[in-house]
Amino acid sequence: MTSESTEEMVEAEAALAAAGSGPQVGIIMGSESDMEVMEKAGAVLDEKGVTWEIKVMSAHRDPETVAAYCAGARARGIKVIIAGAGLSAALPGVAAAHTDLPVIGVPLSSSMTAAGGLDSILSVVQMPPGVPVASVGLDNAKNAGHLAARILFS
Repeated sequence: MTSESTEEMVEAEAALAAAGSGPQVGIIMGSESDMEVMEKAGAVLDEKGVTWEIKVMSAHRDPETVAAYCAGARARGIKVIIAGAGLSAALPGVAAAHTDLPVIGVPLSSSMTAAGGLDSILSVVQMPPGVPVASVGLDNAKNAGHLAARILFS
């Protein structure tokens, strides 16, 4: 994706939010293979009447898209970002670096690691000072949905 098309995407989403149809929660993940797990957060949000959107964007393969999405999230009406990632699990931290909104990290397991998901857990919970990421358990996108709803309704 080019920076021009990224800017166009942010502008179009901002227009939707201004019209009152923007989502309250953004769910992002590093790979299409994470979709089945991350959709569970959306199911919880649906039960609670919370609007949401879900997108695939990689902190490693397309960092400009992640930065643009997170930097423009508040202007589009998003109030919480849920970010799921496995292996090095950089996405939640990168998201938190580009927004002041609450970010909930979902560490994801992967068949591509010898650590069975421990690597992604440690990546999500070991953030530097000033870059906070809340974390839920391994593959527990449902709890991320519950936490996002509690943040919104508190």
